[in-house]
Amino acid sequence: MRLRWLKWIPWQYLARRAARANGFADPLALVSRFRQFGKPSEIQVPLELLRAGARFHARGLINTAAIQHNLDWVWPYWIVRQYEPRDEAFIPRAFSLTHVNLTHRNWTALGLPNLDLYPIVDPRGLLTPLWDGWSLDAWIVADDGRYLLPSRERSVSQHLSIDQRWGVVTECHSDGLRIDARADVVMESGRPVCRQVLQATSVVPAWFVLSLRPFNPEGVSFIDRVETLAGRSGWKINKRDEVILAEPADELRASNYRDGDVYMHLTGGEETQTAACEVGMATAAALYRLAPDSPRLLEARIPLTPRDSRRGLSATAARPVNASGGNNHAGASLRGVSSWEQALAGHARLTIPDQWLQFLYDAALRTLILHTPGEVYPGPYTYRRFWIRDTAFVVNSLLCAGLASRAEHVLPHLLVRQTRSGYFLSQDGEWDANGEALWTFGQWCRLSGHGARPEWRDALVSGAEWIARKRLPRTPDSPHAGLLPAGFSAEHLGANDHYYWDDFWAVGGLQAAAALLDELGDSAADRCRREAADLFRCIERSLAQTRLDNGRPVMPAAPDRRMDTGAIGSLAAGYPLALVSPDDRRLMNTVAVLRGRFFVDGGFFQDMIHSGINAYLTLHIAQVMLRAGDPQWFDLMQTVAGLASPTGQWPEAIHPRTRGGCMGDGHHVWAAAEWVMALRNAIVREEGDRLLLASGITPEWLADGQVVEFGPAPTAWGNVAVRAVRESQRLRVERRADWRGEPPVVEVRPMGFSGALIEATKQ
Repeated sequence: MRLRWLKWIPWQYLARRAARANGFADPLALVSRFRQFGKPSEIQVPLELLRAGARFHARGLINTAAIQHNLDWVWPYWIVRQYEPRDEAFIPRAFSLTHVNLTHRNWTALGLPNLDLYPIVDPRGLLTPLWDGWSLDAWIVADDGRYLLPSRERSVSQHLSIDQRWGVVTECHSDGLRIDARADVVMESGRPVCRQVLQATSVVPAWFVLSLRPFNPEGVSFIDRVETLAGRSGWKINKRDEVILAEPADELRASNYRDGDVYMHLTGGEETQTAACEVGMATAAALYRLAPDSPRLLEARIPLTPRDSRRGLSATAARPVNASGGNNHAGASLRGVSSWEQALAGHARLTIPDQWLQFLYDAALRTLILHTPGEVYPGPYTYRRFWIRDTAFVVNSLLCAGLASRAEHVLPHLLVRQTRSGYFLSQDGEWDANGEALWTFGQWCRLSGHGARPEWRDALVSGAEWIARKRLPRTPDSPHAGLLPAGFSAEHLGANDHYYWDDFWAVGGLQAAAALLDELGDSAADRCRREAADLFRCIERSLAQTRLDNGRPVMPAAPDRRMDTGAIGSLAAGYPLALVSPDDRRLMNTVAVLRGRFFVDGGFFQDMIHSGINAYLTLHIAQVMLRAGDPQWFDLMQTVAGLASPTGQWPEAIHPRTRGGCMGDGHHVWAAAEWVMALRNAIVREEGDRLLLASGITPEWLADGQVVEFGPAPTAWGNVAVRAVRESQRLRVERRADWRGEPPVVEVRPMGFSGALIEATKQ
């Protein structure tokens, strides 16, 4: 009340005057011009994206000040490559205000099931234990002048170990020097600890160095102060975090920004055990003497929660807020940390001759488990927050992989985000959210075999009513009539527009709500069904008015758009929603346009925002082709398999030359979800009232006598296990089913095989 006078201040005039007086462009004029590129919308730019972008470029501004003037430091791998003028990853800096990682956004998360703490490891073994924090790097510096700095090595071996514990193994060797490192997360006395076990070997006398670094795979992350723990047993960083060394260091070094990287002070001079740095670029090193051909082992442990923390921390508590001294310890899920064996219980197992495809499935399944401690996180670092869109795809994948219980724990996180208006809100302005949320509830009931819950009734009805209210008037002469309003939708589709993606999801959500309300005996089901049918008619009428592409009917991103990469969103009508037939002419023409114009090296290149080859969107196209019976769908699968990192992960978008990540999180969970779904649907999938087995298996999968097995796989009719054996040019398929009621019509139709197909039914 006391600040009511503020509204009388002419803010716009003052902003314009201040900008012009200092030689800047009129900010309001720029905003006005910006808005004109998209359709009028109540949300011009999503606040979530502005916040993430501001944070990203604030870091980039610090990078600009810190890196280019200090290229004699030992920097992370992405900086080494991106700042090297002879490297294909080189980016000229010119007048760029911010320097950010656009070429090697690759990292692999560490963790345990039901723990929402995610240390990350970069492609050269750089370990960042705490969210957005400092890192640890291991080197060897020999007495004769040789050195092994993994970030500067062109070739390093790295793989993901998933046999018993989830861990990243990095092996680096050159010129008689070798470092082997394994990083993982373990529980010690109820407290999660990130552990790094290192072994160093040298053919000549040398120093083995574990160094504390004020940066991570995004850039600078401040270290203001380093203190040594008693007995040279580790460090205290910023008076808060600890690195505990199992063996005391032989010598210690520390340095601040003014004195340069500690790398420059490793040998000679006096030992320095502490460093304070007003710039926030303190570095430190623990040195261990290496005798020739005598391996030395070192273990470093980093507690991931404060010393007084144990189990039972809220999954929503203490979200990390800044990289320069804020609280970067998050909480463990209320569900309690479990073992991998417990978390994987009952999952659909895959056995396939191709060991890389097999590994990618097993790794992807564990990625889904790792990032669903309650909420769904689309990534461990850049995207460690909740999106309804990603949640829909991840939950569906969990269900199809037999992990219904884990999927069930996500549902309350959707319900608590529904506003009084009925809107499911994770980021304001996303008009696809309600359809995705309702569809997710429907998928859980359909695949788990559990009925709709009475306590969902109000959420289902209000969610459906929100869609009905949100729709535009049914003006007959407008291509937007009856559709959802313009918005930014899935962000990567382009400027604000009337996206068909939103509308198709709304139809799918309304249909799901109708089915669930039918189960509850609620008359609102009929309203949902009528609303879904009416919206679909409006979409059909709008599509009939869209521009043809070379005479072909297509599905552009929005009614007034030419065919561009945003049309990838319209494929939702075919996958995953199956609102149109598999051979729908507009759908298949859209696939043909996307493949003909927007593919790079066999994968879909999303040139809007992502500006890279996109693994999960390539798999969306593959799924539409799979439904249509096109055997080339497997070519797209092979392309995506080839784009995976050595640890079996995909960044959100992939640089076409470096093959490193160029957008988003370096360990992208939606991509993992799509990989699981693609393999599942190739072997077991629903099409209307039919269950199709082995419909994606092509002769390239199997040599004569080889076997594919999958299951038990949840379906709308019950669990099914499938075994397929190649016998020359035919495929023999066996299935074992546990139907919940009347069995479906089962068809076996692999691609490219001839001769008789035998289905041996075992009940």
